[in-house]
Order: sequence, then C-alpha cells, then structure tokens
Amino acid sequence: MTTRALRILIAEDSPTVRRRLVDAFSADAGCMVAAETADGDRAFELCQRLRPDVVTLDLALPTMNGVELTRRIMAHCPTPIVVFSSPENRNRGLHLLDALSAGAVDAMEKPMRATGEDWMVELLARVKLAARVPSITHPLGRLKLEPEPLRDLPARAVVIGASTGGPAAMKDILQRLPRDFPLPILLVMHLSEQFEVSMVEWLGKYSPLPVRQAVDGEMLPSTCRPAVVLARANRHLELSEGLLRLTNGPERHSCRPSVDVLFESAARELGGRAIGCLLTGMGRDGAEGMDALKRSGAVTLAQDEASSVVFGMPREAIRLGAARHVVGLQDIPGWLAALARRRPERGHA
Repeated sequence: MTTRALRILIAEDSPTVRRRLVDAFSADAGCMVAAETADGDRAFELCQRLRPDVVTLDLALPTMNGVELTRRIMAHCPTPIVVFSSPENRNRGLHLLDALSAGAVDAMEKPMRATGEDWMVELLARVKLAARVPSITHPLGRLKLEPEPLRDLPARAVVIGASTGGPAAMKDILQRLPRDFPLPILLVMHLSEQFEVSMVEWLGKYSPLPVRQAVDGEMLPSTCRPAVVLARANRHLELSEGLLRLTNGPERHSCRPSVDVLFESAARELGGRAIGCLLTGMGRDGAEGMDALKRSGAVTLAQDEASSVVFGMPREAIRLGAARHVVGLQDIPGWLAALARRRPERGHA
C-alpha cells in the first residue's frame, strides 16, 4: 500500500533558505512541496486554499509576521506548523515562544550556510512528527474525582513535565496561579539549548513566581521564597537530599532532560509531599515517573485529551493507572492552588 506524501507549504522570505527547504523536502519520497512563498499574507491565502499537511514558516515574514500568521492559520484553517528562528536573536526567541503559544507545534533553528546532513535529517523527522499532531482535538468525557487529602505533612513542591504543546500550557497555568502560590515548581520540558533562555524570560512574563534555570547543587526553593525552576537542556534534573542536581545520565525514552527522572527522584525524596502534573506531549516520558509518584503517596494530575495538543504522555500515564485525576488545562491552576494550601487531616501522624 502506497502512503501519500505529506504536502508542505513553505513560508520563508530568504531565497537561499527557501531553496534549501525545497531541496530537502523534494529529496524525500515521503514529502512534497505544495507551494512556497516569501509573503505572510500569501501564505495565509495558500494555506486556506491548498490545505497542506504541514506549514513551515519563518518568524520574520513581510506583510504578516510569523506569530500573527500562526494565529490566523490556527483560527481559520488549523494546520500543524513548524516555526524557524535565528537563535542568536533574543527577540526572535521570545516571538518564537509566542508562536508556540498561538498553536505552532514545533520550532527549529534556521538552516545556516554550514548546515549539513544532520540538520536535514532532523528537519524531515520533525516535520513528519508535526504532521501527526491533530490540529483539532475532540473532547471526551473527563474523569473527575474528589481531591484526596495530603497525608502526614503539607505539600513541599510541584513537579511538572511537558513536551509538545508544553510552552502554551505552562503559560496558561502560570498566569492563572494566585500571586501568593506557596510552593516551588520544578519543570521539565523537552527544549533545545537555543531556546531555553528565551523560555525562562517568556514564562517569566506570565508567572507570579520568579522563573529561572536550575543550578546544580542549589537547595530546593523554600515555601517562603518559591520559584519556577526549569531543567537545563541536555541535563536531567533530579532532587537528592534536598538539593537540585543536574546530571548527565543516559537518556530516557530518547529524552534528556527526562520527566521520568525528575518524577522518580521526587517520589524518593518527597513521597506524599509532592504534587505531580503531566501535561501535553508526544511519547511516553513521565508515565513511569508519575506511577512512582502515585505509589509514594503523591497527588498526581494528568492533562485531559480535550485540552492537550498531543495526548501521548498523559495517555500513557492514565493507561498505567498513574494519574489520580485527569483534569482539563483550564482547571489545573485551581487544582494546584487548592492542593498547595491543603493541610493534613487531623488524626494522621
């Protein structure tokens, strides 16, 4: 049985970069270039008319920038989008995160003059992966359970894992947390090095807590001075004896940092004093770690399918029985706020 080639719309104002993209897609039997343009308005028109399987676009397009183009495509003809940006430009990095928040599926560094075979292989893999992301999710019934009381001691930290769709989900969660949210949040997202600094700054615009990157050997932030602490690119983030450790251990599910590594360390270190939350993402990273958290007595939340860009990671946790509660994205901030302030029931030692 012959598989239909993916139809790709390229929106790129640089003739050189556009030619490299056309050549890369044309050389792969699984892809074909449906159209190419250097203009944002024209790209929107082509997307509406041709309904491609994937759009690749540059942030700096004439007539309509990449963020606005992403918003319009997702509002009028939802299509998986892969955005390109120049990593040395900090403002471009922030705009890239705005594009991800608006609905783009993935982001890559622009191909430079010295771009080689490895970049082309990564490009094809990520575009094909993006094509598998549903542009419109269909709601299913949500599992709603009453929150279980935290046992023995009050919560000490929230651990969160996310991948595809994670930046937009974290932005939504952080901007709706109360300003006096009392717990530190440890966060693992699957980010490349060129975007991690921009992610810290971008999330900081929406967070009531300070947002920063993890430092190896620092203490877990206190409940008096909580913060959102992000794992570093290509380093696992773990909790050990009250300290945050950045490690170079083997990848888990092809991921470093891995959500599983963080969650499993929180289960060992905090047990029932942890609150675990697994958000949208491709693959299964975090499912086994969430199972360890649940078995240790922690409260565990998984984002529901209706609000997930990709339901892979939460689905795997639910299949394992690791999620005590399956919650829509819009409800997660309220759950975290309530669980963070819940005191132990009397009668528990």
